[in-house]
Amino acid sequence: MAKKLSWKIWILIILIIIFLIVVINPQAFNSGLLVKESTTNSSSFNAGLRKGDIIQEINGQKISNLDDYYSFIESINIDPININVVSENRTFSYKSKTFDFWLEDNTVIAVYGEALEAGITNGMEIVSINGRSLSEENFLDIKQEEEPKIKIEIKTTNQEFIFLSSEELGLTLKEIPLTRIVTGLDLQGGSRALVKPVEKISDKQFESLLSVVRYRLNVYGITDVNVRKARDISGESYMVVELAGATPAELKDLVSKQGKFEAKIGDEIVFIGGNNDITFVCRNDASCSYIEGCFESEGGGQACRFHFEIQLSGEAAKRHADITANLDENVTSGGGYLNETLDLYLDDTFVDQLLIDVDLKGKEATRIAISGSGTGATEEEAYEAAQADMKELQTVLITGSLPVKLEVAKLDSVSPLLGKQFMKSIWIAIAAVFIAVLLLILIRFRKPVFVIPVAITLLSEVFLVLGIAALINWNIDLPSIAGIIAAIGTGVDDQIVMLDESRNKKYSIKERIKRAFFIIIAAFATTFVALVPLLWAGAGLLRGFAVTTLIGITVGVLITRPAFGEILKLVVKE
Repeated sequence: MAKKLSWKIWILIILIIIFLIVVINPQAFNSGLLVKESTTNSSSFNAGLRKGDIIQEINGQKISNLDDYYSFIESINIDPININVVSENRTFSYKSKTFDFWLEDNTVIAVYGEALEAGITNGMEIVSINGRSLSEENFLDIKQEEEPKIKIEIKTTNQEFIFLSSEELGLTLKEIPLTRIVTGLDLQGGSRALVKPVEKISDKQFESLLSVVRYRLNVYGITDVNVRKARDISGESYMVVELAGATPAELKDLVSKQGKFEAKIGDEIVFIGGNNDITFVCRNDASCSYIEGCFESEGGGQACRFHFEIQLSGEAAKRHADITANLDENVTSGGGYLNETLDLYLDDTFVDQLLIDVDLKGKEATRIAISGSGTGATEEEAYEAAQADMKELQTVLITGSLPVKLEVAKLDSVSPLLGKQFMKSIWIAIAAVFIAVLLLILIRFRKPVFVIPVAITLLSEVFLVLGIAALINWNIDLPSIAGIIAAIGTGVDDQIVMLDESRNKKYSIKERIKRAFFIIIAAFATTFVALVPLLWAGAGLLRGFAVTTLIGITVGVLITRPAFGEILKLVVKE
């Protein structure tokens, strides 16, 4: 009569099926690319595309991989149009894909590209554009309607989006992952910083610090970032910041700067960064945040100037009015300005100074234009530097300064190529260990019937550990994989104990398994206690090893060892 499977074996089978469903990403069966990020205020974002959508077609072109997407972007060809600009004195005509200038109150405040070549300069009063009068229509409306765009039709797994856009869609895409298992920094590449405050702070202040850093990195546009608290065995608190795809220098610059922003007139502070003084910062909106133009710098090389607007709170605006009320006026042919400038400081370093128009004297101005510049050997480098500087300044103005100054205690970096090599080496090592274990068991016990249960138990144990990691969103990094291998080692030890006990003819098979479990549980208890301190050792950098090992040995004692014992009862004769 065939023996029935016990409930312990059925529990193992059911859990494997459940975790198979958990681990496999159902979206992996869809063709297309996953939206990793849709830039705020971009044409795609305004149309409704969001992170997590799966793009399958763009303008009828099938999108199966990143090469398909980049091929489509390169195929976008927007023809330049004729642009006629009428100023108070003359008319300018040129061809371009964009206006190549910006207006504020119908006055040119920035000019570049074809418009600059045509002769348009800063300070010009513009009357009409393409026959449309600026006295009757808004510049942004004219710009939106007149500048050439193409129709974009994006088909996702859920719906279809149709909108008009220029060459830049504002999308960051990636391949759809096959599983829900998230790999850590060691395997996908990036940088990790172990940061600590320079002064002692309370737990509540530390939580506030974590929130500000997370918010700052999110505002800055950083994705794939992990910010968490860690403690070492002595109880000292650290902040661990892991950033995929970043260099150590970039990460250090992002997290170590306190980001204190101050705007001063003379020695008096008008406003500082943060929500108390600043109610709005324009970013990702070309109408009020842009690169004004590039020019040759005095020391050689190139420089590009950026410009964006902010709005002050009523209290900050009143401070501005009180400070400017007693300033003198300097009126020249170039305009009228106050005798003091608005000086900008970032982390006590002078950034730029802005002239204050006489019309703002003693007035509670809530709208302020902030500008600065970036430099480089070439115009392209200067443009990128200006964009980066503007983004940093905008971020600090939005988030304010960090509660305390930070210092980087440790900085690590792993390249994506090295991460892939690690992964390849790890799989080879795991396969080698697995084969070696099975061969040793075959040599030791000389019964092939023992090898199959050991193989099934080891594979199921690894799978359950990975399933639990996916369920709790635990990143699998190098320490975690080392923990899985360590769990395999303890599992093999336990199974050898059970196999040895199963050969003891003095007792029944049920009693033999029971005696083996007494040894296994004692070993589990000592291993568990030994691993707990590793959760905090090295400021938490060994936590991955401790967590996966603890999960592995716990799964073994509660699930796989009992199931293995039942399998032994089926294959071992009394």
